[in-house]
Amino acid sequence: MVFLVLLVFVPATIGAAWLNAGSWVFVLAALALIPLARWIGTATVAVASYVGPGLGGLLNATFGNAAELIVGIAALRAGHTAVVKASITGSILGNLLFVFGAMLLAAGLREPRPTFNATAALSSSALMYLAVVGLLVPDLFHATLGAPVTHLMRPMSLLVSVILAVQYGLSLLFSLRTHAQLFGGLDPVEAELEAEGTGTPQPWPLWLGITVLLVATAATVVVSELLVGSLDIVIHGWGLTPTFVGVIVIALVGNAAEHSTAVLMALEKRLEVGLVICFESSKQIALLVAPLLVFLSGPLGHPITLEFSYLEVMSLAVAVGATTLVTMDGEANWLEGAMLLGVYAILAVAFFFVP
Repeated sequence: MVFLVLLVFVPATIGAAWLNAGSWVFVLAALALIPLARWIGTATVAVASYVGPGLGGLLNATFGNAAELIVGIAALRAGHTAVVKASITGSILGNLLFVFGAMLLAAGLREPRPTFNATAALSSSALMYLAVVGLLVPDLFHATLGAPVTHLMRPMSLLVSVILAVQYGLSLLFSLRTHAQLFGGLDPVEAELEAEGTGTPQPWPLWLGITVLLVATAATVVVSELLVGSLDIVIHGWGLTPTFVGVIVIALVGNAAEHSTAVLMALEKRLEVGLVICFESSKQIALLVAPLLVFLSGPLGHPITLEFSYLEVMSLAVAVGATTLVTMDGEANWLEGAMLLGVYAILAVAFFFVP
């Protein structure tokens, strides 16, 4: 019901843009993306239920982070390549540190030692380590060999992106087929819907699922264009940098629906369902959305590479390391959650002061 009410921000965004309301367009567009992301996920589950588990899992994986992908494409078209890269970094950091930390804090306040499946969590952490390697190697390659290899960064990034995408496909096979029992048989979107207290998603007619998916996706495209169109006003008017806007603001907005659901699941003592949401979303961003944006950036006229800033790569390494340490024993407490939130806050401060 909450996400239905929040849809009011969609026409409000369009009205603000028509009135040339400046930074208000950005604020309203950011708020409008929250319910749109949720409705894309809900409609995806409805459609996936009619096409079988294999294709349904692929469909859920493809649309799981559709809002982030659409915003990234809009930003690429406008030439905001720094914001695109920063939003990739921010989405991963937000899931691994902010959301996971908030989940453990919430769960730890409800019970002294909440537990979860360490094997499933560590397999996800291992894939995130692979993603960090995919971002670190291009940086090391360029830093070691210098300017003579600058022209090689784009083809190298394309090849690394292919490897990351293949690994993501293998992770789907692992979580949906060969080792589905470790994940409770839930994909991320289905796990989100359980937060509504219905147990399993209520069936929709196929036509309704497709209609909602198409309408929500089209609305997301429009809102994303307006959001990106107001970026320059916000960056200069608020004194923010493109890196901070991408890492913190856009990343948190794009994942807000998943974030709130994951924390709610932890409060209901269903930590493992929240973990599915948290880690699967991180994997989708790192191993699917990032490679797709690299592939699409060329045709869109603003080719990007997987060469991120040293601070971004270091932050991802810190996040994966911290998450791995917390998940190794399969149990947690509220202090570990608070520490993860502290790490996220420290990194946010660092990105705020990036020139």
